[in-house]
Amino acid sequence: MRQYSTSIDYAALALDIKAWGRQLGFQQLGIADTDLTQAESMFEAWLADDNHGTMDYMVKHGRKRSRPAELVPGTLRVISVRMDYLAPDDNAAAVLSDRHKGFVSRYALGGDYHRLMRNRLQRLATRIEATIGSFGYRAFVDSAPVLEKPLAQKAGLGWQGKHSNLVSRAAGNWFFLGELYTDLPLPADQAERDHCGSCSDCIEVCPTGAIVAPYRVDARRCISYLTIELDGSIPVDLRPLLGNRIYGCDDCLLTCPWNRFATATQEPAFVPRNALDASRLIDLFSWSEAQFLHRLEGSPIRRIGYPRWLRNIAVALGNAPADQASVQALAARLNDSSELVAEHVGWALQRLIGEG
Repeated sequence: MRQYSTSIDYAALALDIKAWGRQLGFQQLGIADTDLTQAESMFEAWLADDNHGTMDYMVKHGRKRSRPAELVPGTLRVISVRMDYLAPDDNAAAVLSDRHKGFVSRYALGGDYHRLMRNRLQRLATRIEATIGSFGYRAFVDSAPVLEKPLAQKAGLGWQGKHSNLVSRAAGNWFFLGELYTDLPLPADQAERDHCGSCSDCIEVCPTGAIVAPYRVDARRCISYLTIELDGSIPVDLRPLLGNRIYGCDDCLLTCPWNRFATATQEPAFVPRNALDASRLIDLFSWSEAQFLHRLEGSPIRRIGYPRWLRNIAVALGNAPADQASVQALAARLNDSSELVAEHVGWALQRLIGEG
């Protein structure tokens, strides 16, 4: 670890870093120490119960995820940032109630946040360097084994709610997180405490019962996992519960009462593209692979690939009211070259017309 000049006023530097962060478009920035002992215990218990499903990457890095200095040697503090993404005039409730439309998780309606936030974290690091000289750091935005939510809680950005997502008293839960691991001995902020109280709205609203206990999500039942992370067949017994959710699920976020304090994003990159906030299922199902790749360029959705995109929409069509257009759209893909797609199309047709 580097030895820094004792003349640096780290308390003043921390205030400057927060100001620079706001100038870069982060709505909040906090500083955490690296002691994640309690979070590590909870995370390892979650893994031991196989709640991670097929997400083997959760296991393969060992304790580097919960011990920042093992991931990036010399790390003393983690600068945690928040960036809001909820679009103005969001119509989530209306889309969910219209089974002919496809619901896409609100975080994925606009551009991919990973590169945008990493670039801004890099600019923040560059600004720090311009002030104190070279220092050790690495920026992360879902790009490494990082326990970002416990770190954000320690940094004072919010607390992990009963749905396991971070909740802020000032901003609800519609925001992305990013981290700058650093070897600077900055003063750590006070951790946020839990403010869920007796509320259980998120547990009760989950369509698949994936929140198996307060603060414990079984990914194997979570619609976000089933439509994004799972690369194979969606369990038949869970398909009807997906409704018209074709990429992710926001039900537990939508119901959180702390969202009365949420504000719309001011970031143009997060504005919905390609009418993904209210598109008809049959229109999305008609996209060719070339259209999928072109229209979703720069979108986080693109990473699931075309077959899984069609798989998800086929399930949603099978859950929609039967009409001639939906049946025809499905029938046209009944012999799709992807066995994954064909199997889910067959299931959907059987739901709509009893054959396939």
